[in-house]
Amino acid sequence: MGVPDSLKARRPTLTEILRARFGDVLNPAGAWLNRLGLAPNTFTLIGLAGTAVAAYALARGFLMVGGALVLAMSLVDALDGPMARMRGTFSPFGAFVDSVSDRYSELIVYGGLAVYYLSRENDIMLLWVFAAAAGSVLVSYVKARAEALGFEAGVGALTRMERILVLGPSLVFGVAEVGIPLVAVLGHVTALQRILFVRQQSRVSKGPVR
Repeated sequence: MGVPDSLKARRPTLTEILRARFGDVLNPAGAWLNRLGLAPNTFTLIGLAGTAVAAYALARGFLMVGGALVLAMSLVDALDGPMARMRGTFSPFGAFVDSVSDRYSELIVYGGLAVYYLSRENDIMLLWVFAAAAGSVLVSYVKARAEALGFEAGVGALTRMERILVLGPSLVFGVAEVGIPLVAVLGHVTALQRILFVRQQSRVSKGPVR
């Protein structure tokens, strides 16, 4: 089931824009790391481990350190794809593992934040953390489910890179009470945008709408 021509002209996401603009930086860096004998999966695991350290820092109340680590690990995570492509080892399973590790990374970070706000007995922020985690997972799930059915769903205001660029700096600069609710609200808005985009495609292609 292809995407109707009337719906193909969509705005690229920030992730797609950054990948295109910084390819001249990421590709040489990936080539250099390959020459050192490092494997793409190594960087996936480094990113996951670094995120766990970030979550621990957040749980202990070191929000600035945790936020900085979240941003740093996003750079590490950006290198495994170029490394795999240059090695000729890029595969659907590798992409699948990378996506799963991204979801784990996000949930680990929100878990650290949940522990922090629970220790401070801040129920309001605890609920916002839950809402942000749920929205982040739903954004990814809607896209994955849509693509499994042959639809396109790479649209929306807050893809993973945008979530990192909102959450990370808000932690570093001490405005997490603004950043986390923003991620929560825009995450659910993005999920809804993707649902509506899939619905449009379903109507145009006369597929079933449940």
